[in-house]
Amino acid sequence: MPTCRTDSLILRIFEEAFNQGHLAVVDELLSPNHLAHNAFGGAPNGPQGLKWLINMFRTAFPDLRCTIEDEISEGDQFAARWTMRGTHKGSFLGNSPTGRQVVAQGIIFARAENGRIVEDWTLTDQLGILQQLGLVPPPAGR
Repeated sequence: MPTCRTDSLILRIFEEAFNQGHLAVVDELLSPNHLAHNAFGGAPNGPQGLKWLINMFRTAFPDLRCTIEDEISEGDQFAARWTMRGTHKGSFLGNSPTGRQVVAQGIIFARAENGRIVEDWTLTDQLGILQQLGLVPPPAGR
């Protein structure tokens, strides 16, 4: 369980925003000048970008559940590894629902100032998601 404010930022975002859909927490925990480095194009920086991303995932996977597997922090920096699970019942990256379930991993490395996230680097296994949905073939030999 997180032991300091910086540790709890990512836990709260996943639990309250991703899992429960309470997007107001994003405005509380991200700096208005938040800078995101992620592979999902089209999302603006700042809290609006994360809200867009959360809405995209919650629309595509309405039973979305994200679980923090590991979290570490040092001063104003922290990192976490998570697992997301959900059933594809809405459009995802322009692809129609398949009804398939997915399990994917992700990582985040972030920096906080004054109790708010100001910058993060996030990677989600998008290829793995697309393969599980049958939208991209698995590697040869599998």
